[in-house]
Amino acid sequence: MTDALSQSALYRLLTFLSPAFPVGAFTYSHGLEQVIDAGGVSSAEELQSWLKDILTHGAGRSDAILMSQTYRTAFAGSNEGVGDLAELGLALQPSKERHLETSAQGTAFIDTVTASWPPDSQTTAGAVFSSLTIENSQTRLTEWPYPVALGLICAAHELPEDASLTAFLHSFTANLISAAVRAVPLGQNEGQRVLAALEPVISEVAADAMGAGLDDLGTSTFLADIASMAHETQYSRLFRS
Repeated sequence: MTDALSQSALYRLLTFLSPAFPVGAFTYSHGLEQVIDAGGVSSAEELQSWLKDILTHGAGRSDAILMSQTYRTAFAGSNEGVGDLAELGLALQPSKERHLETSAQGTAFIDTVTASWPPDSQTTAGAVFSSLTIENSQTRLTEWPYPVALGLICAAHELPEDASLTAFLHSFTANLISAAVRAVPLGQNEGQRVLAALEPVISEVAADAMGAGLDDLGTSTFLADIASMAHETQYSRLFRS
C-alpha cells in the first residue's frame, strides 16, 4: 500500500527529480568512471550487478535512510534535528569527491527551491525549511548533503514519503546508468534494460529505508569508495566524481 499521490505532488516530484533540475547531477559518476577505466564494468550485466550493490549495500541505501529520517524530522518540526542530519550526511562521505558530489548537489537543490519553489512557511516542515534556509536566519545552513536537502523539501511540500524515496532512488540510478552509457560505452536500450531490471531493487530499498533508523546507517561497498578516491587523480575524466 502506498500513499495517494495528487497531481500537484506528482508534478513537483517530476520537477525536483528531473535530470533538467539544475543541480548538475549529470557531472557526477559516483566513482563509476574510474571503475570503467580500470575494467571493472564493461557490459550491461556488470553495470547492473554494480548498481545493485550500490543500492542495497552502499550510498543508495544509506542516502535513502538519511532522506527518510530528514523527512520525518522535518514533519516533527525539529530545526536542530534536521541540522544534525545535514552534518551527519556530510561526515559520512568516504572521499573528497563524494563529499563534493553530495554537498554541491544538495546546496544547489536548496538554492533553486528557495528561489523558484518555496514551500508554505506556515506548515510545520515549511517553517523548518524557512528557518534553515532564509538568508537572515540565525540557524541558516550553507552546505547541504543531497538526500537531506531532498528529505526536507519533500516534507515541506508535503509529498508522500514512499513516492519521494522511490523517485530519488530512480533518479540516482538513472544518472549512473547515463554515465555508463557514455563511458563504457553502452547502447541506450541496454541502459534502459538495466534500469528496468533494477525496479524491484529500488522498490525494496525504498521500503526498507522507511522502516530503518539512524542505527541502520552504514555501507559495505569498499570498492566503490576506493574508486571515488582513485578518481581524484585519474588522468582523463569526463565526470567530477
